[in-house]
Order: sequence, then C-alpha cells, then structure tokens
Amino acid sequence: MRLLVTLLLLLLVHSAEPRRGHRSRAANGNAAGRVRGRGRSRVMRRQTQECKEYMEAGEKYLDCQDKQLTSVMQDWPKDIQHLLLARNKIQVLRDNMFAQFTRLKSLDLQQNDISMVEEGAFSGLSQLTTLLLQHNSLKTTSEDVLLPLPRLTYLRLYDNPWSCHCSLDSLIRMLQVPSNRNLGNYAKCEEPLLLKGQKLKKLNVDSLCEKKEEDGAIGRPKPPPVKPKFTPMCQTYMFPSLLLDCSNKGLTHVPADLPSDIVKINLSNNSIKHLRPKQFLLSKDLKLLNLSNNSLLHIDTAAFAGLLYLRELDLSNNSLHYFQYSVLEDLYFLRKLSLDNNPWICDYNIHYLIYWLKHHPGVSYTGLICSEPQEFSGWRVEDYVKTYNGECPKDKQTEGADTGQGGQGDLDNEALEVVGETTEGHLPRPLKEKTPNTFEIIRLS
Repeated sequence: MRLLVTLLLLLLVHSAEPRRGHRSRAANGNAAGRVRGRGRSRVMRRQTQECKEYMEAGEKYLDCQDKQLTSVMQDWPKDIQHLLLARNKIQVLRDNMFAQFTRLKSLDLQQNDISMVEEGAFSGLSQLTTLLLQHNSLKTTSEDVLLPLPRLTYLRLYDNPWSCHCSLDSLIRMLQVPSNRNLGNYAKCEEPLLLKGQKLKKLNVDSLCEKKEEDGAIGRPKPPPVKPKFTPMCQTYMFPSLLLDCSNKGLTHVPADLPSDIVKINLSNNSIKHLRPKQFLLSKDLKLLNLSNNSLLHIDTAAFAGLLYLRELDLSNNSLHYFQYSVLEDLYFLRKLSLDNNPWICDYNIHYLIYWLKHHPGVSYTGLICSEPQEFSGWRVEDYVKTYNGECPKDKQTEGADTGQGGQGDLDNEALEVVGETTEGHLPRPLKEKTPNTFEIIRLS
C-alpha cells in the first residue's frame, strides 16, 4: 500500500512540473517586459537630461542647443520661460508645437533648417516677447502665424531666402508698421532678381502683388548691388541682455553691418589683427566689447568712434605693443579695461596709455606689464614711466623754458606729468611740446 501511494505521489509531482514551467516563463516574460519598460523610461529621461535646465535672474531656462533634435519633447518642463533650440535639425514648425509652454517669454530657433511654419505653430504663447528665426530656410509665411503672439517685441528673420512675391504681402505690411520697429530688421529678399538684397522693411508693398514683366524686359531697372556677405553665423541672445556672439568663428576682421540695437558683442577667439576706424559706429548702444584672444596688433585712431556708452573693453591675450595717440578718446564712460597678456613695449609710445589712464581715474584696468626691452621686462608700465621721467636729463626737461622761471615751470609740469608722484617729474618731451610755455613772459613784470 505504501508503495502504491508513493508511486501516485511521484506521478502527480511529475505532471505538475510543466505547468510550473509555463508560469515561470510567463513570469519571466512579464519581468522582461517590466525591465524593457524601465529601460525605455530611462532612455527618455536621459534624452531630457541632455538639455540643461537652469535659473538665471529668477527665470527658468531650458538649453537644448546642438542636440540634433527634429522636434520638441512632450516631457520637457512646462514652466520654462526661455527655450533655447539653436543649431538643431528642425525643419517644420507644426501646429501647437509649443502650446504646452504657456509661460514662455523667449524662443530661440536660429540656425535650424526651418522651411515652413504652420499657421498655429505658436498657439498658446501669449507671453512670448522674443522669437529668433534667423539663419534658417524660410521663403514665405504670413502675418497669421504671429497673431497668437500679442506681446512679441523682438523678431529676427534675417539670413532666410525670402521670396518677395505676393504671398509675403501680409507679413511685410505687419513688419512695416511703425510701432514694430524691432520686428524683422535686416531681413532681405533673395528673389526675384529685381528685389534681391532689398530689406523687407523698406519694400514698396503695393507693388508686390502687381503683375511683373519678365526678367530682362526693356527698361527694367537693374537690381541693386548686393554687398558681400561678411557676417558669419553669429548667434543672438536676447536674455538676460542683448548679446551678439561671434566667438570662435575664424574671423579675420570685424563683421560688417553690426546690429544697431546690440548691447554686448563677443568677438573673442578669432584671428582679427587690425581694428580700422568706425567699425562699431552703428552700434551706439554697445556697453560691452570682448576682443580677447585674437591676434590684435594694431588699433587705428577712431576705431572705437561712437561708443559713447561702452563700459567694458576686453583686449587681453592679443599682440598689442602700445596704443596710438587718441585711440581711447571716444570712451568717455569706460569703467573696465582688460589688457592682460599683451607684449607691451616700454618705450616712448607707451606713455599715451598711462597719460590717458591717469586722467580717467574711474577706469579699472589690469595687465600693464612690460615685455620689452629686456631691462624692463616684468616691470609695471607705471613704474617704467616713473623711471623714464626721473632719469630724463635736466636740460631736456627744461628745454625751451626761461631759466629765470624754472621753479614755476617745474610746478606746472608737475601738475600735468604722467605719473604725478615726484616733484621733479615732467611730461615726456613730445607731450610737453604740445603745450608751449608761453606764460614765461610774466618775468618781465
């Protein structure tokens, strides 16, 4: 009997094993599914984390530049106020593409490949003030795409191949409204040939929808000459202040036609060797100019003409030896001057810079260290100038002055001398010669 019971139990156990195997495989399958699901969520989170989220001036930014994106992700934070999507692969702006970002104030889409904007692409962006669409492939669009943006203040459309035909009529009319002075500046027609190079803001809109003659017809005026396009793919940032970033572009000269409303320009890490007169003349609101890490060797007089409000000038890490006389005369409100890592030559030519700094005590400066000649290498330029004045022969210091009034001449020179720390100091001869001592005639009385 016991043997029979044992056999029956073995049969029951054997028959139950396949069923447990099926359950085990199913369980394993479910586990694998859960693992795959977690993997997908991790991938999605990783893709989101590739964008940099940060706070600046109390506002939230999401930086998704250079991510090869073709669209926006639905799991991005909804409360961002500034979305940076420059240098991606976006081609079409679809309806309601940004509708979830209702707090958005600025949207940077420059340097993509956008060729079409659907009518409802910007729906929901009632707080948007800044839209950057420059450096794309847009040929035409209408005013309707901008209607959901009642607070739009800055719109950049330049460097797009605009087709100036009748389909562009409503957009151009909107841009030409006087109150829209910061919308669409610098955008130009690419076609037709007759209008190539003309600014959208200055077109005769009434003629766009008229029937045109064929190109080459008798009496047809020639298209205006188009200036060579020197401006590289500089990037414009609107927040926290208006910045034109042209750094690391391989430039050999300052770009032509700089925007007139720009506040900061970054031209660092290029190969600019020479600053010519009036290259920044149109950028009258400029407050910061960064020219560091170029090969800058020579700055012409009037190179900084018009920069009345410039407060910071960075000329560090260049090849400057000295400044020509009056180079800095237009910088009335300069407060910071960076001059580090330039091979300053301590000779007669360096005196102008020290003279200018002495008469502008509000300017904070760094980096004035002699590189040449060898006997002054490593000296502060100010110390070199003191030595230069202290060792100047007496006959040269008083050259052209009446010896009967030598004491009076010394006092006047002391008030004007470059260093102003020694009672025997005088201006270097070239500067002294500019102010002849005509007062010496008082000896006759």
